[in-house]
Amino acid sequence: MTKTLQAKIDEAVAFIQEAGVAKVEVGLILGSGLGELGDEVEQATAIPYDNIPNFPVSTVEGHKGQLVYGTLGGKKVLAMQGRFHYYEGYSLETVTFPVRVMKALGVETVIVTNAAGGLNETFEPGELMLITDHINFTGVNPLIGPNDASMGPRFTDMSEGYDRKYQQIVRDVAKKMDLNLKEGVYMGFTGPTYETPAEIRFARVIGADAVGMSTVPEVIVARHGGMKVIGISCITNLAAGMQATLNHEEVVETTQRVKESFKGLVKNILAEI
Repeated sequence: MTKTLQAKIDEAVAFIQEAGVAKVEVGLILGSGLGELGDEVEQATAIPYDNIPNFPVSTVEGHKGQLVYGTLGGKKVLAMQGRFHYYEGYSLETVTFPVRVMKALGVETVIVTNAAGGLNETFEPGELMLITDHINFTGVNPLIGPNDASMGPRFTDMSEGYDRKYQQIVRDVAKKMDLNLKEGVYMGFTGPTYETPAEIRFARVIGADAVGMSTVPEVIVARHGGMKVIGISCITNLAAGMQATLNHEEVVETTQRVKESFKGLVKNILAEI
């Protein structure tokens, strides 16, 4: 018999709790090249994804593929070192499964990070962007299908996908750090191809500041479950038509270059929320 989503969540939660995970205050989803923050978690317990019942495995370079539990910025965190993407062939239920598990573990706040291409002409590679809103251009939605009312409402309000009070905290933290934090709208494509120059021109016209291949499904599911979200993009390159070529090596190289300011920002945010 096919297991229900709730049964899969329950199995994963039981395994994670048996591995030593107790109270969790904040969930962290660490994107391409940004997983090193998980190495700074204190009193850490690491759980490889392939050990967790019903968890998929991350297949993308720059993603370690494990959960890390412990203390960071004075908060009990559960960090995903590597995420899952629709373009890897996973269903959106699978892509967002870890967010459901975080909710079942008691997480009320999620910090979502990603590597993104910059559309806004004032952005430069290596800068960080506070996500103020997103555009779902994937053509799919993780909430399509039967709705389990115990997990969230049939129709989820996305008018505040990224918590406004938290956005102000992030701005204040960046100011104290003297960090030139950009902000803007993230537009999610499915990938795995980079966008065409024509798609980038279109994205800019409709109000996007950065583009990427992740984040949107996880944020939708987090909001469905009533969780509050903070989103941060690392602008790793300029989008198609704005620079000569695009490649994943450049994405990972840029995140390595800015990792200290990124790690400092997230740790300081954790201390303030």
